[in-house]
Amino acid sequence: MRGKWAQGIQPRHFTWIVKDRVAVCERPGGYGENHRRVRRQEEIIWIRQNEFAFVVSLISSTHNLHNYEEMGLPFHHVPFRGPKGGPLDLTRAMASIRDHVTANERVVLHHEEVGERVMGLIAAYLLWTGLVQSGPQAISVAEHLFENELGPLARQLVTMVAECESSDEVPVGAFINAPDVLDDDPGDDLDDDPGDDQGNDPVDQH
Repeated sequence: MRGKWAQGIQPRHFTWIVKDRVAVCERPGGYGENHRRVRRQEEIIWIRQNEFAFVVSLISSTHNLHNYEEMGLPFHHVPFRGPKGGPLDLTRAMASIRDHVTANERVVLHHEEVGERVMGLIAAYLLWTGLVQSGPQAISVAEHLFENELGPLARQLVTMVAECESSDEVPVGAFINAPDVLDDDPGDDLDDDPGDDQGNDPVDQH
């Protein structure tokens, strides 16, 4: 493999959240009927070549996980069901992101698509970790990052932060051995409103 193909192809809807630390993208290879094996391989190569320490899969199913393993890309499976998973589900997802950041690991998260669930999780994470100081500010920053308005589902996740244990109360690694909670309906992983292909400037964590 030579030239640009050796570098792979950037996953769709790739967006930095915290520059050089946390990013999100669409499921490598696409989702549903649009999923392509060759594209998946090229996008995994891009993630690996750009020195991401982990891929964090938020999908309820195990899609792509064996591909990451085969291509030597470390992954962390954190099924995230959105508001219906409740505060514990949200806390687990937010703590998993925080733990990788604390370990100084560059991570990219993906669900099937970059939609309401992912945008809401990111907004909630910004609030939960204190990178922003209020729900409205978290929503505003997330909308700027994704160049997309947050809908009711995403806003519900931001509101749910008040029901979660605070970041200081959740030890690092608290959910490392938590069992996966799989959805019976993989189609439920899809949102109605995917994000745009290009985002805005990431959050400055300092």
